[in-house]
Amino acid sequence: MKGQATPYLTFDGNAQEALDFYAKAFGAEIQEVKKFGEADFPTPPEAADRIMHARFSKGDFLIMVSDSFLGQPVNIGNNVSLAVTFESDDEIQAVYDVLKEGGTTHMELQDTFWNSKYAKVQDKFGVIWNLDFPKG
Repeated sequence: MKGQATPYLTFDGNAQEALDFYAKAFGAEIQEVKKFGEADFPTPPEAADRIMHARFSKGDFLIMVSDSFLGQPVNIGNNVSLAVTFESDDEIQAVYDVLKEGGTTHMELQDTFWNSKYAKVQDKFGVIWNLDFPKG
């Protein structure tokens, strides 16, 4: 294996909205947006505009995104948590401010006993983010 595991987020028809939201939150670039309607296999018309695969990245930061195919349920819950490490106070603050919009803050952005600035936020799409800026 080479490198880190890449998180892959699956949505139920709102992957484009999520992709735009996360690209904004992280100041990332959206790449490789492929829709089911562009695939070389039969696709029902109602699935044509759903995202089959996309990604957004900024430097080494990469996340993949897709919609489920019709009839494949997506269970949103607390079974996925993604950890992101930041390089500055300004950076963690900016991302935290966007992710908490319409979401739930499980732990406010704060200095911690382990010498980091940290927050835990469940965004409006149900994804839980562990945001960490090590101070040492």
